Amino acid sequence: MTDTIAWDVYAKSSKQRRQVNAAGQTTWFNWTQYPDHGPGAEILDIGLGSAVLELGCGTGGNLAHLATLGTCAIGVDVSPAQLAIAKDRWGYMSSLEWEHAEAVAYLTQTGEEFDAVFSVFGAAWFTDPDVLLPLVRKRLRPGGVFAFSHRPAIEGCYGRQAAFINRSENEDPRWDYEPDRWVGILAEHGFTATAEVLPAPPGDRTVGTLLVHAQA
Repeated sequence: MTDTIAWDVYAKSSKQRRQVNAAGQTTWFNWTQYPDHGPGAEILDIGLGSAVLELGCGTGGNLAHLATLGTCAIGVDVSPAQLAIAKDRWGYMSSLEWEHAEAVAYLTQTGEEFDAVFSVFGAAWFTDPDVLLPLVRKRLRPGGVFAFSHRPAIEGCYGRQAAFINRSENEDPRWDYEPDRWVGILAEHGFTATAEVLPAPPGDRTVGTLLVHAQA
């Protein structure tokens, strides 16, 4: 994810996270594109004191929820506009750290190790897995979790695809695969993985959410 302009535009035009969810909570974890739907932070298998990294943290809502669970959380994003929104809303949380960087560059340069690395409609969708996965694997502690979610692939459109957000001429491509193929790709890079498409909530919505869980 390197197109800063596209993601800055997206940050300024997208609807921001609500102040509370349907359960009245001020922080929560959401893997899907639908509010109050799907699993939560339990997918990451983390606890008090865990070190967690989000690749493409955006405006920080998911990461802020992890901070309330007692984790030490770092969010990385290429967009200054996204990070400004995150800091404005969640800056009072002392266990949160924000890094303005591209995901591959950060993983290459950091010496930190993590219990979990995750991406929600973020860098894992917009980065070549053959580049990203070895770097994530290197930064995970033994048994650590790498999990990510994004829209499922369109049938017949697999591998490197045109970007989902049409914001600029140089915007980032995305990588789309079926669940079984993601399991195979992750295995090639030393992970044990599961992958599934979570169905959309009841109603007129038809597009589910790909959710991938891998362990080092």
